[in-house]
Amino acid sequence: MIGLSPLSVALLTAVVTGTSAAILAWRERPEAGATWLAVLLVGQVWWTTFLVFELEASTLAAKSLWYDVQWLGVVIIPVGWLLFALEYTGRERYVRPGVVAALLVAPAATVAVVAAGDPWGLVVVDRAVASTPVGSFLRVDTGPWYYVIAAYTYLLGLFGSLPILQLVRDDARPFRGQSAALLVGTAAPWASSVFHLTGAFPVAGLDPTPLAFAVSGVAYLFALTRFRLLTLAPAPRRRARQLVFEHLHDPAFVIGTEGYVIDLNQSAADTFGVDRRDAIGEPADAVVPRHGDIAGEAADQSPLSITGPHGQHPYEVTVRRIADGHNRPTGEVVVFHDVGEYLGQQQRLDVLNRVFRHDVRTETNLIHGYADQLRADPTDERALAVVKESASRILDLSERTRTASELFNPTTEAPPPVALEALVDEAAATLRAEFPDVTVIVEDDIPAVRVPAVLRVVTESLCSNAARHNDGASPSVWLGATVDGGWIDLSVADDGPGIADAERDVLRRGTETPLEHGSGLGLWIVKWGVDQVGGSVSFAEREPRGTVVTVSVPIRDDGEAGR
Repeated sequence: MIGLSPLSVALLTAVVTGTSAAILAWRERPEAGATWLAVLLVGQVWWTTFLVFELEASTLAAKSLWYDVQWLGVVIIPVGWLLFALEYTGRERYVRPGVVAALLVAPAATVAVVAAGDPWGLVVVDRAVASTPVGSFLRVDTGPWYYVIAAYTYLLGLFGSLPILQLVRDDARPFRGQSAALLVGTAAPWASSVFHLTGAFPVAGLDPTPLAFAVSGVAYLFALTRFRLLTLAPAPRRRARQLVFEHLHDPAFVIGTEGYVIDLNQSAADTFGVDRRDAIGEPADAVVPRHGDIAGEAADQSPLSITGPHGQHPYEVTVRRIADGHNRPTGEVVVFHDVGEYLGQQQRLDVLNRVFRHDVRTETNLIHGYADQLRADPTDERALAVVKESASRILDLSERTRTASELFNPTTEAPPPVALEALVDEAAATLRAEFPDVTVIVEDDIPAVRVPAVLRVVTESLCSNAARHNDGASPSVWLGATVDGGWIDLSVADDGPGIADAERDVLRRGTETPLEHGSGLGLWIVKWGVDQVGGSVSFAEREPRGTVVTVSVPIRDDGEAGR
């Protein structure tokens, strides 16, 4: 480089390394941060290149021209650094056109003032050529805006460095290496600039910042090649963790150490009817369902029954502590797992197993016994009748088992909801046809609402049980329904002997034992159907005789009505 001063040669070295790094960054688009890193590096190259022009110029006017041109690179560097740091670390939601425009206001004003010749002396008050052993430079007396833009530059540099600093102690070695290289690359020119502004640099008129760009270029090249700066950026990891929390199927709450809600995912808002904006900042006891019943993360808890907008469901609750880098507690994550379907499947398997082990075996033994009697006396009408009745019970049990299997199969598509009035009328008509001796009474004011189709089988089972087990001389069954507070209460009453306490206890407990079990599948089908839609079943005595069974289910939109 004949004719160039040693300082200019050194500056051109910084130009070469910076240009190489800028090309590599530009080629990595659209990786997170690639564009803004290229902008930052182009700003460094621009500033350094025109400082060479200033150094080699021989007149005050020429040096002033190249000094003014450098400002475009000077003001774009901190903006590029901050936007790169935000995108690179996964905070791209802040890199919006409005934010970028706001960040560019001060740089644009600076360039505009300089381009207009700075007639007010805002940036430079006076200029003179300073001759030094390493060359002649433009020495300037700075105006007030010079210090404003300098402070703005340092402020953006600080804000951009904060998210990078968080990666220094990251568990992943590549991210630690990347962050260290980036911090070295930005610290070198910033330190040089501070030396210049404070007058600590011995060469008058020379801003050593562009010389430090040689260090920046090497650091950025090292990060791009050795640590795969842009091809292995942490941005997707941060976004992925946000997506996992946000789109987690289970409701989740984040609670701070002081007991206030810090965050919750969309599933929690939808499942428990919580407004996310209003919930954040509120006490956990006021937002998190049954928060007072939730113990620490190591607690062995039974499922909690929680009633929400979609009915009542059992949840297992997992509590996980959140700690900082010093293992100090900073909060906890509370996750609710809906175990209703799992518990229902286990319950159905247990009951159906009991049916085939106990009920079918009992009926089969009965048939075998009376078949032997028929072999000895083919004219025994009583034995023949018992065999037929037992076979009919097995057939009925088989049909109920098939109904339960099909109705609660999670792979089958849910049928559309049905009108409650039509459902009640259909159940009454079926009951009258099957039991003509039973008086069926339907209340006149059945609400005009639509209900899950599963209630059809539930109602038919309740009506069949009420008629089948009624030992009165003139049995009667009453059907009615009311709407109360967003819930539908469907009642089936009879004047029979009532439902045994043992039957109710088995349903309430949800499990059977060899000594305590239900007498069939009818009431179990009722319970399973109601549980499926988040409802409940209650029993009451009817005066002077009989039972009232009330099924309560939440009112839902047609698209939510379920089975």
